[in-house]
Amino acid sequence: MSERTLVHPDGRTVTLLDSGSDAKGPYLLVEHRVVRQGAMNGPHWHPELQEKFTIKEGRMRFVIDGEETIVEQGGEATIRPRQVHRFWNVSDHLLIALHEVRPPGRHWQMFELIHKLEREGKLNEKGIPSNPLWLAAAWSTMDGYIQGPPKFVQDVFLGGLARLADRLGYRV
Repeated sequence: MSERTLVHPDGRTVTLLDSGSDAKGPYLLVEHRVVRQGAMNGPHWHPELQEKFTIKEGRMRFVIDGEETIVEQGGEATIRPRQVHRFWNVSDHLLIALHEVRPPGRHWQMFELIHKLEREGKLNEKGIPSNPLWLAAAWSTMDGYIQGPPKFVQDVFLGGLARLADRLGYRV
């Protein structure tokens, strides 16, 4: 597989390092390089995905099912299916983190879509798509759910909007 790097306007990058299948099943491996401190996402959970972060440089703060931890260079954090989580870059300088996703679901498409929307100025100051159809398209690629609204509400409303968005061409 050839490496692919998404370069965001603020200088952070997401690089596709590898994807495929091994003895543990299908996976996606990306590298995040983040220059700004702050939140990297909002609270959410995945029904099936497991994520593992390995910190190569810098520090990340994680809140997983309400438990906060700081992971430093050489450390790891694993997020299991159904655990509500979010994370931040709390490095003094550059954060470099390997991010393994099993199974990969549509995570790479999510990174590509957020990159596209950010480059086109379609995200608000919190990094969320302003247009409800783009929001639903992004939601459909996260392979999970936002903490708060019940799952069935997200499936019905965001799922319905995502199907409409796809029919109207709202995609990477």
